[in-house]
Amino acid sequence: MTRDTTDPHAPVARDVASAHRPVPWRRLVLWLLLVLVAIDFAVVVARNPNFGWPVVAEWFTERSVLGGLSVTLGLTVVAMTLGTALGLLIAMARLSRDRMLNGLASLFVWVFRGTPLLVQLIFWYNLSTLFPEMSISIPWGPVLASWNTNDLITPMTAAIIGLSLNEAAYMAEIIRGGLLSVDKGQYEATDAFGMTRWRALRRVILPQAMRSIVPPTGNQLISMIKATSLVSVIAMADLLHSVQTIYNRTFDVIPMLMVAVIWYLLITSVLSVGQRYLERYYARGERDSVQSAKIAAETPA
Repeated sequence: MTRDTTDPHAPVARDVASAHRPVPWRRLVLWLLLVLVAIDFAVVVARNPNFGWPVVAEWFTERSVLGGLSVTLGLTVVAMTLGTALGLLIAMARLSRDRMLNGLASLFVWVFRGTPLLVQLIFWYNLSTLFPEMSISIPWGPVLASWNTNDLITPMTAAIIGLSLNEAAYMAEIIRGGLLSVDKGQYEATDAFGMTRWRALRRVILPQAMRSIVPPTGNQLISMIKATSLVSVIAMADLLHSVQTIYNRTFDVIPMLMVAVIWYLLITSVLSVGQRYLERYYARGERDSVQSAKIAAETPA
């Protein structure tokens, strides 16, 4: 009869030993070099008078700059909300067995994801060239109401429509990929319990799909913050347009661009931290299951 001499605490001991393993000296040297290069670069940038840091400090919290910042944030929130809601509907249509719904959703994604956002914004801004008037009418019947297109399609509405529709195309594919990542057994379980499609989606499928949806959605939100700068071409007073208006008057091009750069970096940094917490929140179930499996494997029979 053979006696089992395996130490049940051996895996834990190996983990502790690896945690206290000394860092190779080559890695320490590499890190030291990187830190020195970063410090040297920061000193060079800080001492370079061409950046105009006093001008940056003067205009950083100026009223027109903060007004442009509020427009940028407002456009981001509105376009992201509308784009996500519309993207969810399009994703469901893409997964539908109805060929007409699937075809229309695929056509939408193909058009708005396949053309540049800048072109879309300019197109919506100049919609009156194609349709001078927009009306509601009965097909082959009388016109019930009519409006001048220029009165409806202002720079604000053109920016919201262009950003929202473009975002919806990308969010539709992100959400579709997340829904496809959920095990088919979950769909079968909801059918077995007699849950409606929307109830199953809201209570069972989406919470599990969020682990795959949150990371790319966070990236899309950060991209949206930067994409709002394109609305400056249609005379929308966002952050970039505000600093452009100032440097066209003062000729401080680089300092005013640095004002916009710092604000964009601050916003995206805050959003990145929020994205990290959301990813941890939705991944907690997976971590718990992995930890439980690890403990079960290390526990002696």
